[in-house]
Amino acid sequence: MTVVEESLRVPMAGVVLDADVAVPARPRGVVLFAHGSGSSRHSPRNRYVAAHLQAAGLATVLADLLTPAEERLDTVTRELRFDIGLLADRMTELIDWAVVADWAPQGPSAREDSGGGPAIGLFGASTGAAAALVAAARRPGPVRAVVSRGGRPDLACDALPQVRQPTLLVIGGNDTVVIELNRQAVRLLAGEARVEIVPGASHLFEEKGALEEVARLACDWFLTRL
Repeated sequence: MTVVEESLRVPMAGVVLDADVAVPARPRGVVLFAHGSGSSRHSPRNRYVAAHLQAAGLATVLADLLTPAEERLDTVTRELRFDIGLLADRMTELIDWAVVADWAPQGPSAREDSGGGPAIGLFGASTGAAAALVAAARRPGPVRAVVSRGGRPDLACDALPQVRQPTLLVIGGNDTVVIELNRQAVRLLAGEARVEIVPGASHLFEEKGALEEVARLACDWFLTRL
């Protein structure tokens, strides 16, 4: 499948963020990635998942949620990766940008209540999952589904009862602390919600076949809900 890739600059309140956009022919929707815990749009794990989504006919946006200066600061302080308010604000602005972007897929998959824009899914990893869930609660129209990989949905606890979009929480079987946090969070979500545990996988899904399973689960979830 032919995929058109482009690097863009996304203006937001007071900052400009870098984003890599990939759009296959006749896309069925678009998935925005929310990175966390010191990661960025260059994350090999998120890029692996994004490639599988593109092959399945979904456009993807991998955007840095922090500026280069903020990333340098976070490397030292490790504070901004846990600033869910800041990350959620930027995810919300990224959604608004994607809704009206001239590259964004339009057509039958768009929802009437999203103003005719693209059907949007959010994929969040680690602390980025909390930012994605907060943003989903804020934008119930354009955002139609959420997937979390090794996420910390507990950090979005106040927003969880407002998340009505179908939400899939994928956790590694060896990530015991995060499993319990996700099981507690899934009971607070207002819409369809499911926890999927990948046996033998750690927090980063580095084991053979683990990330492939994440990509498969994410593709199935988005394709049936976008």
